[in-house]
Parts: sequence; structure tokens; C-alpha cells
Amino acid sequence: TQTEVDQPDTRWDINTRFDFVTDLVSMIARGAASSLIVTGPGGLGKTHTVRTALLACGLRDVSGIEAESAERSFKMIKGYSTAKGLYRELFMNRDSVIVFDDCDSVLKDPVALNLLKGALDSYDQRVISWSADLKDDDLPRSFLFCGRVIFISNLKRNQMDAALRTRAYVVDLAMTVDQKIDRMRVMVDNEEFMPGFSLKHKQEALNLIREISDRAGEISLRTLQAVTRIRASGGANWRALAEYTLTN
Repeated sequence: TQTEVDQPDTRWDINTRFDFVTDLVSMIARGAASSLIVTGPGGLGKTHTVRTALLACGLRDVSGIEAESAERSFKMIKGYSTAKGLYRELFMNRDSVIVFDDCDSVLKDPVALNLLKGALDSYDQRVISWSADLKDDDLPRSFLFCGRVIFISNLKRNQMDAALRTRAYVVDLAMTVDQKIDRMRVMVDNEEFMPGFSLKHKQEALNLIREISDRAGEISLRTLQAVTRIRASGGANWRALAEYTLTN
């Protein structure tokens, strides 16, 4: 039987908590808030929710562009390994929105962690400094950071550094199995989710996941996507095939 180690706050259902993420991201986009931390298991739509909310507020996605970002833009950054790289990105995006996605490794580096604490602080203007030798002529030793930061983490809320949590709004998206399935139900009804597949196939895939959820190795939106594809193309024996892939 699958067990859940996270203990979600039962006062708020999972879809309401996703709505909270959208509301807070909108505040970030408008400049009404400086920082947000979103925690919870991977594969349930955290990144998609954040990106969709930023685009809905009219911000331009400049991810992958190696240039200083404009004010009404956002950049999504994945997997930082060095504090110096983090310092460079904070400088290059000092007036825009930075989304750190799946960058939990920076929390293990004391220098990077201190930089992140400075960026996540609640002040409108924050001074970010680098005390060691930079060896990069194009980077200043300190600069005024007026940007906003969203940190998306697969860690549990209580695994996040306490000093980070006190500097930002935090939404915890930890879910029980039933809540994951409830979240999938909402996604199935969303026309943007797997638009190339029929609603009937997505619903039948979700029904199967619900039936075998106590035996499935992992349940996430990726699970729903995988089973939907099997439903659409797996032939007459699709149920057995999907069950086999989920339980072995």
C-alpha cells in the first residue's frame, strides 16, 4: 500500500491551495509581493500553474535568453550548481521575476543559500553582495535587487530552511493519494491539458488510476498522461497494459 509522508493542512483542499498559488503569483507579477515559495511533490503541476499565472498577468517569458531581463518579464531557471551562477542570474534579472524551479541543490551551499535569503527578503529593494573574488569584470561586487523571486521546490515545507520560509509567502502543496486524484480530475476538465486526446480517454484513464491507486508505485500528472496515451493507442487490452505499467 502506498503511504504518504506529507501531512497536508486539511483545512484547505488541494485545488484551493493551487488557487492560492495563482493568486500569490499574480501579486508577484504586479509587484504587490516580493517572494513566494511553493513546496510539494513533483509531477502535479506546480511549474505549469506558476508559468500560466505569470503569462496571464502579461509578463513575457525570457527563459533561455542570456541577456538582462526587462521589467515586465520572467525567467525560469532550473538546477543551479554554483553560488556564482546564482549571483549572476540575480544580477541579470534584478528588475524582473525569477522563477527557480527544481533548484533545491542551492540550499546545500551556504553561500548560495545566503544569496537566496537576500533575494527572497520582503523589502522592495535589497542589496545583494559578493564578498569573494568574482574574476568577472561584467559583474559588480554588489547591486540593488528590485526583482521578485518564486522558488519552486519538491521538498516538504518543513525541510525548507526556516530563514527562507520567514522571508516569503509559502504555499504547501503536499497531497494525499486522494487529493492527487482530485487534482487530476480538475486537470482532466481543463482544455489545455493534453488537448490532442479526447475527454473520454482522459476520464477513463483517471478512473483506472483511481481503481488501482492503492497498488500503483507512483501517482502524478505524468501517470495520468501515460495512462491516457495507453488508452488512446494501447488497443483492446489497454486496461491490463496500463495496470501492468503502473504496478510493476
